[in-house]
Amino acid sequence: MIHDVLAWLEYRWSFDFPVGMYRPMCERLRGTPARLEELLRDAPASITVRPATGGWSAQENAGHLIQVERLWDVRIAEFLAGASALTAADMGHRATESVELNERPLAELLTAFRTARTNTMRRLDALTLDHAARVAHHPRLDRPMRLVDLCFFAAEHDDHHLAVIRALLLAG
Repeated sequence: MIHDVLAWLEYRWSFDFPVGMYRPMCERLRGTPARLEELLRDAPASITVRPATGGWSAQENAGHLIQVERLWDVRIAEFLAGASALTAADMGHRATESVELNERPLAELLTAFRTARTNTMRRLDALTLDHAARVAHHPRLDRPMRLVDLCFFAAEHDDHHLAVIRALLLAG
């Protein structure tokens, strides 16, 4: 089942929606901690820490969201500062792979993600549509991106990892 989740780097992006979709994008982001907690609430540790063939365990996927939240935070600051280009992601995932996520209690990871996302949402909630329309260059996609597009991108990234986690849990 995990094999039928499209690899993240194979996603294709079209950022042609109105900036007025900023608040709904924020609502998607706000809901991820609850969806992640719901997904993992009753999952046994024997399944959540079992790595996928050639990939991360469900718990590592969840912990990765914490690591990436730090990048979103940096990029939001870059938009607000008027940067012309965004910080590149660590495509080697050193931060995720160096913290031994399978050794940490799942509840700790879920709390850490909820806290990080709550902080992100406080920042985003204070912004206006003028902020959401600010543009900077995304390095991997090699294209301009608005802050509202970053929110969509982040929400899609969340959903991608939720789908991977569900597939891992279903594969048992």
